Amino acid sequence: MSTVASATAAPQQQGGFRRFWRALRQLFHEITGAVFGVLALGWLNAALRAWTRDAARWLVGLAVAIALLFVFFAVTSFRKSRKA
Repeated sequence: MSTVASATAAPQQQGGFRRFWRALRQLFHEITGAVFGVLALGWLNAALRAWTRDAARWLVGLAVAIALLFVFFAVTSFRKSRKA
């Protein structure tokens, strides 16, 4: 009777392909998050350059807004990779 209880209590092992697919999906989300993070840094750099060169305020605001959007995408992508 103890063998039946221990067999049902133990988590089911994933097969080879499922484990590979999970790792591949996690890697995809991590790479996507890193790309969005780099893009956010680029847009923040553009906003800083526009600020120092006295560009129109709406251009600076637009660059900051896009950078914040990319930061949001990066964070959510990294969170998805932890759940995958």
